[in-house]
Amino acid sequence: MDRLIELKDVAKGFKSTDGSLRTVLEHVDFTLAKGEIVALLGQSGSGKSTLLRIMAGLIPADAGDVHYRGQPLFGPAQGIAMVFQSFALFPWLTVQRNVELGLEAAGIAEAERARRAEAAIELIGLAGFEGALPRELSGGMRQRVGLARALVMQPAVLLMDEAFSALDVLTGERLRNEILELWDGGQMPTQAMLVVSHNIEEAVMMADRVLIFASNPGRVRAELPIMLPRPRRADSPEVRLLIDEVYRLMTSATPVAGMPQESPRPHLCDRLPQAEVGRMESLLELLADEPFNGRADLPQLVEESELTDEAVLPLADALHRLGLAQLSGGDLLMTPLGRKYVEGSHEFRREIFGQQLLAHVPLATFIRNSLEQEAHGELKEEPFLKLLMDSMDAAEAERVLRVAIEWARYGEVFEYDYHTGLIHLPETGED
Repeated sequence: MDRLIELKDVAKGFKSTDGSLRTVLEHVDFTLAKGEIVALLGQSGSGKSTLLRIMAGLIPADAGDVHYRGQPLFGPAQGIAMVFQSFALFPWLTVQRNVELGLEAAGIAEAERARRAEAAIELIGLAGFEGALPRELSGGMRQRVGLARALVMQPAVLLMDEAFSALDVLTGERLRNEILELWDGGQMPTQAMLVVSHNIEEAVMMADRVLIFASNPGRVRAELPIMLPRPRRADSPEVRLLIDEVYRLMTSATPVAGMPQESPRPHLCDRLPQAEVGRMESLLELLADEPFNGRADLPQLVEESELTDEAVLPLADALHRLGLAQLSGGDLLMTPLGRKYVEGSHEFRREIFGQQLLAHVPLATFIRNSLEQEAHGELKEEPFLKLLMDSMDAAEAERVLRVAIEWARYGEVFEYDYHTGLIHLPETGED
């Protein structure tokens, strides 16, 4: 096997605002070989983008070994290019000039820059738009410029960080298929690709291997080889079975690949899923109704709900945490309590939601108990943010606290004043 990138026991952490170290990646082992496309799937905040930046040489690992073509990687490597989720184009430069930027930085002569840029622009389907400015292009065309800017460097390794997620479904699918056609036709200079994605179907359609990334800290917890030839049909039984298997691996409560076989216990600083109460209830109602009758294969549930994988997985996670549904083998099963919840009145739902929140989300329980110990039943949000920032960055701590507050307000566990930043016990209604 001709190994292009190899990572051994890689770890990375960042300092929190209080100076403590927050571990983002730990014990990451990974190999990218010549001739393969690898897809990396995982929840938001699992460190996937950080891992790509380490591979690109944009940031160093804190521990472990990172090699490119058998040599230690120190800084950006010639032969590795990256395409980002955002288009990241200079708005005042034409398509041609945006594509030439990397070549200019590398000291390539003007005539050679122009020749190579024109070839990359034609390859990626933008011939005739060389003189256009980014504002004159659609989202799909702007992402093509980003891709041409990477390919013009003739990289051996192409890293793609959510490269299609900012595009609408049809545009993203078309661009993905065109890239695969160029790859399978041998027209790309690239020898290997690593694709970070939230889209499970996209990963299965593209990759030779799918890696499932765990969170807190990020690490590879499962690997699924895909032996199907390309092009693949999204509706074929073989592809659907693989998609089901990826869902099973992503929703498995127990780590795979040699990790300890025990279910994780709820923790005070758990990263709560980004799940709105209204959407959770809508998904639970959909699960209860025909054709699912309380049990749904997750890919079918995604299709029926018309939501994305990125939206449905956190909702399913939240329902599982609250005991209203159970994730098992890539399926979502309604619990008896979930059935009562769906059939109950609005007041009954809020009561059950609050009870389950206190029973299964330690952060909500901790905040409620802290408020009950205060004479006035209110506290500033800052101590709780600081507590969360011991194990996550400030932005993630803010997000997690907002989720806990939204859930708690619905379940009448505690309230929040957006003007003062005070968390307080709910009004009892007594005079």
